[in-house]
Amino acid sequence: MATATVTAASIESVTLEVADVVAAEAFYTAAFGLGSRLRVRASQTPTTGFRGFTLSLVVSQPAAVKRLIGAAVDAGATVLKPVSKSLWGWGGTVQAPDGTVWKVATSAKKDTGPDTGEIDQFVLLIGVADFTASKRFYAEQGFVVTRSLGKYAEFESPANGVKFVLYGIRGLAKDAGLPADGTGSHRLAIGSQAGPFTDLDGFSWEATA
Repeated sequence: MATATVTAASIESVTLEVADVVAAEAFYTAAFGLGSRLRVRASQTPTTGFRGFTLSLVVSQPAAVKRLIGAAVDAGATVLKPVSKSLWGWGGTVQAPDGTVWKVATSAKKDTGPDTGEIDQFVLLIGVADFTASKRFYAEQGFVVTRSLGKYAEFESPANGVKFVLYGIRGLAKDAGLPADGTGSHRLAIGSQAGPFTDLDGFSWEATA
């Protein structure tokens, strides 16, 4: 008898809840152009401070980091961490007009050719209060850990989906360049075939087909 193949749970899209849908759509089209993986919808739910998550774009070389950060700033984003070189590569962080934190990074130390305009990975990083409990919770929902170190874990993700990363809340806030304190709504809905559910940190997961 053939053994059925079990597909790991994954994220297909993220929906940002924003006060001004038209303005948000214009910003994201101008800045990043992520297509159906990134969606926006109207919400007036109160939120203050760090929202407990960041979104990250991984690219192939420094020129792409500079281009995307520059496009975001030109479209109205605020710089949280300027583009700079570090031991692991190049990166920069901005906050979109709707309040979402975005990081653009590459592990490459120098450019190796023309900027192709491609985004290699679109990543959702969720900050959690109890890392061990949250990691266990997501495993129970069908997510498969591919890398784990301290309070950091990556889950198996399809090439055309949204990569899912779990991070300790204070570590994620520090990486974003913001205080860890925040109140109110995350202003985020996560689309996955594993949904619907609300996770241990109050993030809303919605079912996709």
